[in-house]
Amino acid sequence: MVIRKPHYYDSFRCAAGACPDSCCHQWEVQVDADTAERYRSLSGPLGDDLREVLRTEDGETFMTLREGKCPMWRSDGLCRIQAELGETALCRVCREFPRLRHDYGGFQELMLEMSCPEAAKWIFMDEVGWVETEIPGGSEAEYDREAMALLLASREEAMALLDGEALPEEALAKLLLLGVRAQNALDGGDAGEIRMEEARAAAEPGDIREVAGFFRELEILTPRWRALLDTAACRPLPPEVIPMARYLVRRYWLQAVSDLDLYGRVKFIALSALLVGSLAGDFRSNAQLWSKEIENDPENLDAILDGAYRSDALTDSKLLGLLLGK
Repeated sequence: MVIRKPHYYDSFRCAAGACPDSCCHQWEVQVDADTAERYRSLSGPLGDDLREVLRTEDGETFMTLREGKCPMWRSDGLCRIQAELGETALCRVCREFPRLRHDYGGFQELMLEMSCPEAAKWIFMDEVGWVETEIPGGSEAEYDREAMALLLASREEAMALLDGEALPEEALAKLLLLGVRAQNALDGGDAGEIRMEEARAAAEPGDIREVAGFFRELEILTPRWRALLDTAACRPLPPEVIPMARYLVRRYWLQAVSDLDLYGRVKFIALSALLVGSLAGDFRSNAQLWSKEIENDPENLDAILDGAYRSDALTDSKLLGLLLGK
C-alpha cells in the first residue's frame, strides 16, 4: 500500500501552551466510546471531574464546554488529562488532531488540517509537494477504479495549474473550468476544454457581500468569524490564495469518488479561497479561522456543497464574474 503525505507531515509538533488558538477553545470534543468508558471508570479527582463534564446524546459522548473551553484545558494551555495520565490517555480526536487520514484502499493520504495554527504555518510554506512510501497491507478498493483514475489525473492537472498561474483570480477561474471538464468526463460526457473567452462571455456581475451573506447563514462558532464576514469587499487576491487552494485540492478532490460530485467540491474550493481573500486583515490567520468554522463542521460543509448548486449568490456566472472582474 502506498502512503502519501506532505514533506512536513512528520515535522509537525503541537505548539501546546504557546498556541494562539488552541483546539481546546470553542469545540465540543467528541470522545470515542472506549475512552469515555475509561474516563468514567477513573478514580480520584480527575475521574470525578470527567464524570461531571461528560455527556452523551444520540449515542455520542462529548466534553461539556466551560466558558467556551474544554473543561480539561488548563490555564497554562496544556491538557489536564495528558499532564496527569500521558498522551495515550487522550481520546481519539485529541490524539490525532490536526492529522488527517484519507483511506482509499490501495493507498492512503495523510494531511494536516489548516484549522490548527501550527499546521497552517507549514501549509502556507509548502512548495515541495508530497512524499510517498510503500508499506505492506492495504484493502480492496470499494470504488469505481475508472473514476478514481480520472480524479487522480485531473487533480494533477489542478495542482500544475495552481503552480503555474501568476494571478490568483485567473488560477481560480481556470480551476473552475477544469472542474467542469473533469465532471463531464466523470459523467461520461464530452470532456472538451472550455476556453477562457467562453468563461468571460458567461460571467455576470457578482457581489462578494452576497457570498459572505451565504456563509453568515451557516453555523458560526466564534464572534470573530461573524465580524470578519462583515468586512468582505472586492479586493485583489493575495498570493497566499494559491497555497490555500492547493491544500483544498489535495484534501477534497479525490473525495468525489464517493458520490461523483467533483464540481461541487471545486466550487467549494474556489468560493472559499475567494471569500477568505476578500476579508480584511491577515490572510493566513483568516484562512485558519475559516477552516475552524467550516472544515470542522460537517453540516456547514454539506450546506456549502448544496448551496454551490442552489444558492443564487453562488451561481457559476456570478463566481466567474467575481474572479474575472466583471
